[in-house]
Amino acid sequence: MSLFPPGPLLTGAAAELVAAARVVYLGTVGPGGEPHVVPISPVLDLDRVIFASEFATVHVRNIRENARVSLTVDEYHEDWDLLRAVMVFGDGQIIESGFEWDRMRNLLYEKFPQYPDKAPIEEGSTAMIDVRVDRLVTWGF
Repeated sequence: MSLFPPGPLLTGAAAELVAAARVVYLGTVGPGGEPHVVPISPVLDLDRVIFASEFATVHVRNIRENARVSLTVDEYHEDWDLLRAVMVFGDGQIIESGFEWDRMRNLLYEKFPQYPDKAPIEEGSTAMIDVRVDRLVTWGF
């Protein structure tokens, strides 16, 4: 039995919304069970949502203790018939160095050209988080 279902979960318009998102909200759970939500700037790589963060952040500490995370992407309109959102659930894996870390940084630098000058992603101080999508909820599609 595979941990991941065959084929991508994120497809079509839901995948397009996640891929285009400049800001996504990451939810983690702290050691005492308290929720922690922060904005991140991710890139979609098939059924993986990738983002970078400094090692010392609360959400990286939370992921080390409990890999389960959620990500929410929404598109607001004054016409509420046009509201759309995707909520992704999965396990976050922390990548600290190596080929995959470099590849992830390149994907983030490609999508967000501000990174090198405004928030350089540097090995040794920046973690790459790879969220493998295992469930999702959508609305408005």
